[in-house]
Amino acid sequence: MLEQDWTIERICDVLGDPELAQRCMFEINRAPAHELLAAFAKWERLAKSTLETAARARDLRQAETETGTIPGEWTDVTNRIVGEAERARARGAA
Repeated sequence: MLEQDWTIERICDVLGDPELAQRCMFEINRAPAHELLAAFAKWERLAKSTLETAARARDLRQAETETGTIPGEWTDVTNRIVGEAERARARGAA
């Protein structure tokens, strides 16, 4: 993919979620002039991270399709997650 300039429109497109794009627009539009560049930079970083994560996911999916396994070391944390969920329910969390 060719490197493109980052614009507010491109950031919102890359975010891919209408609610997230709306939040981005809200924060950038409401930022005072002296904070505008920082607000833009925050959302630019998130958009870049989104693209990198999507590319990595495609690579992992291709590797799994070709080899039947996902490369790398993986730790099964299912029991820990289930335990945390049970504790949260016991405290009355939804």
